[in-house]
Order: sequence, then C-alpha cells, then structure tokens
Amino acid sequence: MALLLALLTAVGVGGVFAGIRMYRADAKLPTDLALALEVGATRTGAVDSLVDRLGMRYAPAVLRLMGPKQVARYRRKIDLAGNPGGLTIDRYAARRAVYGALGGAGGLIFLLQGNLLMTLLLLAFGAFWTEVGIWSAIRVRRDVIERTLPDFLDVLAVVVSAGLGFRQALDRVASRYAGPWADELRITLRQMDLGMSRREAFAELRRRNDSEQVAMFVTALQQGEELGAPIVDTLVALAKDMRRTDAQNARRKAARAVPKATMMITTFMVPATMLLLGAGLLLGSGTDFGTITGE
Repeated sequence: MALLLALLTAVGVGGVFAGIRMYRADAKLPTDLALALEVGATRTGAVDSLVDRLGMRYAPAVLRLMGPKQVARYRRKIDLAGNPGGLTIDRYAARRAVYGALGGAGGLIFLLQGNLLMTLLLLAFGAFWTEVGIWSAIRVRRDVIERTLPDFLDVLAVVVSAGLGFRQALDRVASRYAGPWADELRITLRQMDLGMSRREAFAELRRRNDSEQVAMFVTALQQGEELGAPIVDTLVALAKDMRRTDAQNARRKAARAVPKATMMITTFMVPATMLLLGAGLLLGSGTDFGTITGE
C-alpha cells in the first residue's frame, strides 16, 4: 500500500509540473477557443483563469462527449446565469475537464485507502462543482432583476411622460442603472441599433431571462404595441402588478418558512435543550455516581 501511495504521489507531482509547463507553453488553439479563453479575462479570478488555461485544450473533447443537445442546454444555462466571470460554453467545458480530473484522481486515492465518504465527496466535486456555480448565478441574477424591474418601470414611465420616445427613454434610463437588468437592456438596444425589430429584440430579451416578471414586461409591451395602448399607462400598471406579485411571493415564502423552522426546532433544538437541562439538574443534584456504577 505504501508503494502504491508513493507511486500515485509521484504521478500527481508529475501532473502538476506538466500542467505548469502546459500553462506556460504557447499552445496552438483553434480561433474560437482562443477567443473564448480571452472573453471575460478581466472579470474572472486567478484560479479560474489558471483552470481555464489548463483545461482549454481538452474542451473540444468534452463538448463532443456532451453531444449537441446537452451543449445547447448548458449554453442556455450560461446565458441565464449572465456569463458569470466571462463564462462561455468552452470555458465551462475546460473547467469540467479539470475539476473532473481532480475529483476522479482524488477519489481514486481515497478509495484505495478505504475512505468511501471522501471518495464520494471528491467524485461529487468533480461532477457537479461547475454546475453549482451556474445554478447559484442563475438564482442570484433572477432575484436581482426582479427586484430592479418595478422601480425601473416607474422611472421609465416618468421619462416617457416627459416627452421622450420609448427608444430614447429606454436608453436614458438604462444608462443610469447598473447590474444584470441594465446589461440586458443594453444588449437589446444594441440589437435594435443593428437592425433587429423591437418585437424581435424584446423576444430575445425574454428568451435570455428565466423570469416571470421579464416575461410579463415583454408581453405587456408587445400587446400594448398591437392594441395601441398608451405606453405610460402600461408601464405604471405593470409596475403595480409586479409589486403585487412580489408581495404574494414573499407571503408564500414566509408560509413555507414556518414549517421548516418548526421542524428544525423540533429535531435539533428541543432535544439539545432537554439534554442540557437534564445534565444540569443531574450534576447539580450532588448524586454520587460511584454508588450507581458500583465503583
């Protein structure tokens, strides 16, 4: 066993030096992968950048193993997450290759030592660590957009009522905001500048965001455009509906939180409190434990 562990350690050290050499080497990558490696380089951390460079040459193989349908599904997930840290489908494949290799190698080492728990944890790390980051980014981004949208609609209604056209008002208000919703609006405005119709640009906005409120916003604008309804009234009514929906969602979350809190208190806090009180009473009673144990 000691010889096997020494051999695995030597292989691991050799892999680290090989990885450093690959990192410093000028590898000839395809044009699209080289571009993907540089996209968002100023927004990603040093660790993620190193992982991307180590795994980028294996990204095409990972994408082939995933298949077209799974690649399209993860591409949409990355879009919904807002490309956190400059993440692209190629960078995702590179990270999946590196984390998968690390998790598999670490799991094998602990499996040989008989530590099944650490083996399962490392295998889960290799398989799901990248997905956890994307899932978390999707939730955070959707929550930020849904919090921003009602106030944005109120300001937009005021600017439109002041006399600006909808396109100019949208550009003016979006320039005053920061965050994912402002980024989405800038993308939409840029698409309109490049010749895409307003209906198609807002349909793309709805496709890029897995949010019920964004869908309500786009649907209301399209219906108002078809029916000729005043845009200011539409925006004000939509903001009120979104705030009402937020209040209902908050009440539902609070209603679901009460049973969860009750279960946690009943499962953990009540038994722990009873044990603490019992131990205190027993120790404070002056009982001679030697008579009980016969010592």
